[in-house]
Amino acid sequence: MITTQKVALVALLNAVFTTTVFASEQSEAKGFIDGAQGSVLFRTGFIDRDKKNVAPGKDTRSSAQSAIFDLQSGFTQGTIGIGIGILGDWSFKLGDNKHSGNQMIPRHNDAQGEPKGAPYDQWTRGGANIKARLSNTTVTYGTQVLDIPVFASNTARLVPEYFTGVLATSREIENLEVIAGKFTKNQMSDQISTDGNHLKRAYVWGGKYDINNDAKVAYYGLDSKDKLKRHYINANYKQALTNDSSLTYDLSGYHTKWNRAATKDLYSYIGSANDSYNNSIWAISATYATGPHSVMLAYQQNDGKVGYDYGQHADGFQSIYLPNSYLSDFIGNKEKSAQIQYNLDFTNYGVPGLNWTSAYVYGWNIHTSEFNAAKTARVETDDNAHEREFFNQVKYTVQNGFAKDASLRLRYSHYRASESYQSSYIGDTNEWRIFLDIPVKLF
Repeated sequence: MITTQKVALVALLNAVFTTTVFASEQSEAKGFIDGAQGSVLFRTGFIDRDKKNVAPGKDTRSSAQSAIFDLQSGFTQGTIGIGIGILGDWSFKLGDNKHSGNQMIPRHNDAQGEPKGAPYDQWTRGGANIKARLSNTTVTYGTQVLDIPVFASNTARLVPEYFTGVLATSREIENLEVIAGKFTKNQMSDQISTDGNHLKRAYVWGGKYDINNDAKVAYYGLDSKDKLKRHYINANYKQALTNDSSLTYDLSGYHTKWNRAATKDLYSYIGSANDSYNNSIWAISATYATGPHSVMLAYQQNDGKVGYDYGQHADGFQSIYLPNSYLSDFIGNKEKSAQIQYNLDFTNYGVPGLNWTSAYVYGWNIHTSEFNAAKTARVETDDNAHEREFFNQVKYTVQNGFAKDASLRLRYSHYRASESYQSSYIGDTNEWRIFLDIPVKLF
């Protein structure tokens, strides 16, 4: 039987050797030096989680400063272009951060001569990669930040999550992008080790296709050794209306099957560890946009013996390309959730670059569980727990001048859940996030 990985490889090679219908990217290569680009992002980050239903001292508050570097050479000219890249970050904490957490600041262990659990004062991470390009197909080997729905790097903290491996990206057919890759290391934002999440081996494959300017579809797959197999689909359609208004429909979903060895890390499963653990989660949304206003309605639903657990198995801490995802992702066992979101662009009101988003999400039908030692299993304790979140975010981006593209983002979430869901997931929380980003182009 042909394996999924071999099918993906065949599809990629087929795309590479298919007659192109638009210009070759490599034929337009400027050269190793002339095509180089470099930038540094100065980011100041603050996350405060005020826990409302835990013992005093369990609140987490982190603040730190970082410089995130992205240095990329151009491709050499010729049939096959070669290039290199360097990714990295240097950071330091702001204040004592004795109660830091939220995947912001790494902590010492006993072997490093510091008190166990003490936050680092300053830290440096990063790596390099090498790239080869033939026509419109690029193969990259080394340290990378990934934007793949089943294997996505967390970029919502101080510094990005890094993966190490090889990824081939092909755009030989117009409007079609196909990817295939293998990765062997995963480093979360608050980890010093380049393989802090102990990734054994993960294959990724898939692609996205723009049917036309208004309709798009995508599929991606992941096979992570001894952890899980995951598939993702998406369909998006934008319908133009009168007076520059539009309706955008979006359907997305994941199906995941976990290996038995990984079930001990699943927070919401019900049953014996010898069971087969599967989850299917899907969501549908509709967004009406007119002028500076947009309103989105979304519905999301979980099925299976476990909720949609992600990030705990070196599968990317941002692998949740679903609409009902803010502080909570509304991914509990059997959970159903509905959302209303409102967005306002202040450009028409004389403040270009200012944007405000508010959303309310309510989740119900959550099946909670607790460990029963006598049965060596997770047994159901509540089949109708609920959670809710009120989300607000204001972001301002400088439009011109010496500080062009600098941005300040303030975000607040008010989250509450049933008593039976307190210890299983986030627990009642008020969260603030403040991020100041100042990008600087080096060359």
